[in-house]
Amino acid sequence: MTEVFDEELREQLTQARQARWEAEAAGDDAGAQAYAGRVAGLLRIAARHGIELPHGAEEREGGN
Repeated sequence: MTEVFDEELREQLTQARQARWEAEAAGDDAGAQAYAGRVAGLLRIAARHGIELPHGAEEREGGN
């Protein structure tokens, strides 16, 4: 189960990052901020479960 959980977190993180980048490219600041929050939330969940995921400092803090 842990492997499936790890894979699902990674997939959701990839999707949230992509959506954030797309929102930023479209000039959708509210959307980009919402997806930045999603990324930060996923990173917190991963950390709570001992799953190390690559991320930048801005993602840990919500990406504002």
